[in-house]
Amino acid sequence: MLVRQDRAMAAVAVMLDVGFRVGRGPEVASGGDIADRLGAAKRGIEPVFQALSRAGLLDSTRGPRGGYRLARRARDIRLWEIVEAVGPAAEPGEGEAIAANPLGRAVLAPLWGEMEGRLREQLEALTLEDLLRRGEAAGLRRPSAPPLNFVI
Repeated sequence: MLVRQDRAMAAVAVMLDVGFRVGRGPEVASGGDIADRLGAAKRGIEPVFQALSRAGLLDSTRGPRGGYRLARRARDIRLWEIVEAVGPAAEPGEGEAIAANPLGRAVLAPLWGEMEGRLREQLEALTLEDLLRRGEAAGLRRPSAPPLNFVI
């Protein structure tokens, strides 16, 4: 399975944003806000939200105050699960040109297989919590809810 980088990166970015903004708490992050922060069109990223929800990685709430939160703790979500949720990686017919010539079959196809195996190992070793810690180490601070104001 060849990993489609664009969908995989979008899925990891969505999960990182949700984990960073709201985690598993009672609050949710709206799909529109997530798309805006990622610089993506909401309609274009909606299939990623759906795939992540179907895979049990995101919980969604419908309605005007709806949005997304993590379905499990960040430490229990492996990056490979996120990538798999938006797979299959290759479109039908991709790789046929490589397989059609002897050098492609003998050299390139095994090389891509090795690289994908290494990538999978790396992504299985990392959790969403690992990425959140990297963000904090880089000086990023999670947003906190503003204090409630009961003044009328």
